[in-house]
Amino acid sequence: MPRETTQTKTARLKQILSRLRKAYPDAHCELNYTNPLELLMATILSAQCTDKRVNLVTTELFRKYRTAADYASARAAELEEAIKTTGFYRNKTKSIQTCCRALVERHAGEVPRTMDELVRLGGVGRKTANVVLGNAFGLNEGVVVDTHVTRLSQRLGLTKQKNPEKIERELMKIVPRGQWTLFSHWLIWHGRRRCYARKPDCPNCELTKLCPSAGKV
Repeated sequence: MPRETTQTKTARLKQILSRLRKAYPDAHCELNYTNPLELLMATILSAQCTDKRVNLVTTELFRKYRTAADYASARAAELEEAIKTTGFYRNKTKSIQTCCRALVERHAGEVPRTMDELVRLGGVGRKTANVVLGNAFGLNEGVVVDTHVTRLSQRLGLTKQKNPEKIERELMKIVPRGQWTLFSHWLIWHGRRRCYARKPDCPNCELTKLCPSAGKV
């Protein structure tokens, strides 16, 4: 099979974006939050955990801890117990407290609005920073690359990379910047509702004719 040219890939991607927009007009971040700090905490908790489980935990967590100072000064054992069911709770507690102490010390408890400041907090990587910037602040600074985005971007032939940061760089080159945040939502929604890790629903998929992996997974 001949290698796809950049021009052909761009044209195919344009159709993919159009079909995803039509299929998921209400696509959004499925973590519950009411402010940037809550989204930051929820995103840290979402590592290796479903959004549904995180939302169950944060219902009570956000009532008890309302500010960065609350998390920073909490007893580690108490915080661990509160988030235990999200898994990896000791590491997540360290990440949350490191992050929130930095917020208190450097940003007066407020969540910063730049990638550089966010990834310097500790416990915050590019994926988490992109989630916060794109959804809490409406800033397209990058593409969120989680397991769904990784799987689908590879299946759709948009990248051959396996490293999340390399995948992100390639996607940023071909996806229009104004759609970076939405693009991640669309792929995540499609991954949860159609393009499953095992036994994807290719016969009913909106992208079958545009997907080189259709019927082959």
